[in-house]
Amino acid sequence: MSKLFSEADRRFMRAALALAERGRGQTRPNPVVGALLVRGSRVLAHGYHRRAGLPHAEIEALSRKGVRAQGATLYVTLEPCCHRGRTGPCTEAILRAGVRRVVVGCCDENPLVSGRGVLQLRRAGIRVDVGCLDHECRKQNRAFFLWVRARRPWVTLKVATTLDGFIASGKLSPRGAQDPGTRFVTGPAARAHAHLLRSQHDAVLVGVGTVLADNPRLTVRLPGVGKPGPLRVVLDGHLHTPPSARLIRQLGAPPALIVGAQPRKGARDARARLARERALRRAGAEVLLLPADRAGRIAIPLLLRALAEGGVQSLLVEGGSRVHGAFIATGRVDSVAFFVAPRLVGSGRPIAEGPGLDWRTPLQLGTLEVRAIGEDVLVQADVLAPKLRRRA
Repeated sequence: MSKLFSEADRRFMRAALALAERGRGQTRPNPVVGALLVRGSRVLAHGYHRRAGLPHAEIEALSRKGVRAQGATLYVTLEPCCHRGRTGPCTEAILRAGVRRVVVGCCDENPLVSGRGVLQLRRAGIRVDVGCLDHECRKQNRAFFLWVRARRPWVTLKVATTLDGFIASGKLSPRGAQDPGTRFVTGPAARAHAHLLRSQHDAVLVGVGTVLADNPRLTVRLPGVGKPGPLRVVLDGHLHTPPSARLIRQLGAPPALIVGAQPRKGARDARARLARERALRRAGAEVLLLPADRAGRIAIPLLLRALAEGGVQSLLVEGGSRVHGAFIATGRVDSVAFFVAPRLVGSGRPIAEGPGLDWRTPLQLGTLEVRAIGEDVLVQADVLAPKLRRRA
């Protein structure tokens, strides 16, 4: 543990991290950031980045009415920006305020900042200490960093499974008295937590098989969680999503995105596919066509690149099993969230299936976080990079 930072420094940075989380799901394409202005042991003001286009966390804290920042310490989870975007540079505001010391959680990997903000403040004579709770601060914005660095979203594979490894199918008995016509693997508490996961991601994706089987809305239905919610994406090579699907007809939600395959020249079903595309657009969906293989399968890297170009930094993949398999086979899973129900069913759909899967080289997970969610268990972990897998 670094001697540069006191226990008070770490306590204030933890509070700034908690503040930053209030903006989760609202700041895209910006990162989430929290800030505290402190004098001695007293918090003078706090702020967090609420939404893209609104003041950054540092500005919100420094501009609190009646607050004098002269000689105070500013704690901020991410390096202050030094460039002009929708708002002015935070470094200039910090200099004007007369802050004596700035404690930074981690440096920004955005090339427009990337150490320049810290350097500008230091050159102006402000003491800047970088790396307080560095791991926690980097983890908080890992999706943003990956998007900036690799131009693809952070992918979380979310699965609801029985103890013997099967996901929802017609063989699973109903769960939950609220909606006896729907088949659930997990209980109400786990399903509510799954909505919380949705709210924390920029986009949620399912395959057309899930749409045809379950007719989901893919919205966030939690009290106190506002709209617009994540972008709802359907992976549907042949555009078989019905225009009447609930995720398309959902009032008050942004248009659903149906990702299909570009028809090959001279394809027999080209006319029928064009008619299906037009019907989806008339119903209010957006349609994106990407190159695909002969079987109509869309390359996952192409899909992720297209989503990243649209500003999507984090993607929650919810199924079904062939979609899970496609992401796993191409090595494009960064973390997992498994809701495990204490049930044994003996048969059903596996968690993942499809071409390209090789379980002789399985996904290697990092440290597991395990906790009870109602009657079920949530297991979360990051996927280790291939070089770390070999080392293990």
